[in-house]
Amino acid sequence: MACFTLYNPVKLHFGKGALDKLGKEAGEYGKKALLILGKGSVKANGSYHEAVSKLKEGSVEVFEYSGIKSNPIIEDIEKAAELGRKKKVNMVIGLGGGSVIDSAKIIALAISNPESPWDIVTGKVRPKSALPVICILTLAATGTEMNPYAVVQNTKLKKKVGYGHKLMYPKISFLDPTFTLSVPKNYTAYGIVDLIAHSLEAYFGKGEASLSDRFTLAIIKEAIKNGPELLENLNNYELREKIMYAATCALNGITFVGKESPDWGVHDIGHTLSVLYDIPHGASLSIAYPAWLKLQSQRIPEKIIELGYNVFATSKVDDTIYKLEYFFKMLGSPIKLSQAGINLDEKAKEQLFKTMAKNKVSGVAHTLSEEDYRFLIEEML
Repeated sequence: MACFTLYNPVKLHFGKGALDKLGKEAGEYGKKALLILGKGSVKANGSYHEAVSKLKEGSVEVFEYSGIKSNPIIEDIEKAAELGRKKKVNMVIGLGGGSVIDSAKIIALAISNPESPWDIVTGKVRPKSALPVICILTLAATGTEMNPYAVVQNTKLKKKVGYGHKLMYPKISFLDPTFTLSVPKNYTAYGIVDLIAHSLEAYFGKGEASLSDRFTLAIIKEAIKNGPELLENLNNYELREKIMYAATCALNGITFVGKESPDWGVHDIGHTLSVLYDIPHGASLSIAYPAWLKLQSQRIPEKIIELGYNVFATSKVDDTIYKLEYFFKMLGSPIKLSQAGINLDEKAKEQLFKTMAKNKVSGVAHTLSEEDYRFLIEEML
């Protein structure tokens, strides 16, 4: 087991009425907030009106930037940061799902640093400071509410990158499962896929840490037990609560403890699919993971069998992969590009290959070659 430092400074308020504390706690960071929003769902589910009301109670003035895409783009980061500097805000509040909160984190860096935000997330510039970030989560999926990571894409360059920095840890996150009750069936399913994928990235990561793997497998089992029932009962608060908590635990650091690194190879593949086809993140992962497992079936059979034995009660590699595929299909998430409406001819396949090669798609523990790209593409069709 690798040596480790366990650190997570995020204060998490979880459950019904969690947002009651927003005004008082936000007020401790100043009196001007930049509120980052998506495309309108937060006004339908009531979280927007409640958040603004609580901020007013705390005498916090709100400036809004809305329209963040489900695959967030660097142009929105730049525009929102410009607004935040102009209004001289003291904090950035992300109200929405993972894309909104990821954006809020990078915006908080961009406001405080004069350099290009793309230069920051690609490692060309080291940020020196950041505004405080507060999260109000309305979609259980990414776990971004309790970690220092974010993902953003540059559509012109055909690149989607993940970035992490200790300055991006949220100061406070508010998780009221009530705000996820209106999430439609497809995006609820994509969130379940996402939390399982995060868990698998840790499980297949570099190094051995048996207790952390047991935590990880328990999170996957929680999602598999409650996910299908939730999709048949979208208004069930208790099931929403369980999935929301599982998604947070899947990427708050506990599954990495004692390992050198998660793998992230499947996310790299999924990011390529998102930047080329604007496919929802969770859907990209349900397509990529079975293909990746088939690639790895002869390379790490023992690890796949351990997954199958603990989660699906099977001791066979092929059965494990089949049962994971079946679970994704049962959720209604695609396991092939064609099921997502993406049909590739030879020219399009070559474009996908070249984009993967250009972006050097790979994992940390399990590196990928160009020959592997060809295999993965055929399996994802």
